[in-house]
Amino acid sequence: MPYKVAAFYQFTPLPDFEQLREPLRSMCAALDIKGIILLAAEGINGTVAGSAVAIDALMKQIEHGALFGGRIDNLELKFSTALEMPFNRMKVRLKKEIVTIKDGATDPTQQVGTYVDAADWNDLITQPGMVLLDTRNAFEVEMGTFEGAVDPDISSFSEFKDFADRTLDPARDKSIAMFCTGGIRCEKASSYLLSRGFENVFHLKGGILKYLETIPEAQSRWKGECFVFDQRVALGHGLTERAARQEGDDHE
Repeated sequence: MPYKVAAFYQFTPLPDFEQLREPLRSMCAALDIKGIILLAAEGINGTVAGSAVAIDALMKQIEHGALFGGRIDNLELKFSTALEMPFNRMKVRLKKEIVTIKDGATDPTQQVGTYVDAADWNDLITQPGMVLLDTRNAFEVEMGTFEGAVDPDISSFSEFKDFADRTLDPARDKSIAMFCTGGIRCEKASSYLLSRGFENVFHLKGGILKYLETIPEAQSRWKGECFVFDQRVALGHGLTERAARQEGDDHE
């Protein structure tokens, strides 16, 4: 049986995030859903898998149910499939940040860069003077990236701000287009750059996954595969699984 996989996030104030953990975990258990969900005062971030009926029911509860009380009203949500269950268990974790940058001035609920739909991405990144920036970790970049993208050569996203401070200059780098797997890291990265005086900051809405889902391979500027943090390891155009899954891979 193929499984439905949902990757989702939203930055939104959740001051009661600690109280949301157990009800959310119980909800997932009742639906026989596995994966990982992160909760923090700044929002929610997760990837989960289960039957199509179960995943649809969970998303309905998160977006419209009583648990979140209508606060998840702009969820960035992408669906894909897996031939086998890509997670070993269900985890709901409490975190200081749903994606870690360790900078108190960076707040995606206050300011982020300009969203660019996948259909418009190719035109944007080929504009003269555009700095194309991959915000992911080095091992992810090695597996695949966009033609001409700058690799920050970082081992974790929390190092991005040091890379930016050391390498980028708002007086020189007038326009920056950035991308990541699903879009969440770019929310933090673009907010950080704007707080440091960069003006024209763009990011790929829905991330690489939305691009691979939307853009035909013949028109694509993506080279390689997109690493994902589950046992599928990587996805290609059309969000197809790589040809051979590697036993023991578990990058939750």
